[in-house]
Amino acid sequence: MGTKIIIPNMVTLSNLLLGIISLNYTMNEQYTVAAISILLAMMMDGMDGKIARKLDVASNFGKQLDSLCDLVSFGVAPALLVYGSSLQAIGPSGLIIALIFALCGAIRLARFNVLDINDHFIGVPITFAGSLLALAVLIASRLPLSVLFFSVFTLLLAYLMVSNLKVPKY
Repeated sequence: MGTKIIIPNMVTLSNLLLGIISLNYTMNEQYTVAAISILLAMMMDGMDGKIARKLDVASNFGKQLDSLCDLVSFGVAPALLVYGSSLQAIGPSGLIIALIFALCGAIRLARFNVLDINDHFIGVPITFAGSLLALAVLIASRLPLSVLFFSVFTLLLAYLMVSNLKVPKY
């Protein structure tokens, strides 16, 4: 195995790095770049597992590291992004909605880590939900999407992450 195991873990950590970069851009009210950073993190997240399997170095450590990185990049970063770009306009209610999204993402990841299901996901993956929220923020920079839209959409995605919906693995 040797140094081959480092390669997929570096890709996983690049996912985390992009999530942190997104948080920084959100704090500086640069929402478009923050959203793009989340979408780039999604690309890295899609590659790490494939690389690990191709190199035959998939491990439980890699799975756990991936989940920790995903919580930042697709849970916390999109929650802060949607709050900063839209939901803060409704005050504490907006913060609660953003927090619910991040908390449901954490629950979804924990459930994924303890279940041993190989042919489907239970609940919408956090990578998909967080990336979709980032994409909605990008679209909102071109089309006027209301605070009501973002409130309902964020709560819907949060619910779908913790639902018992069977989502096929692709």
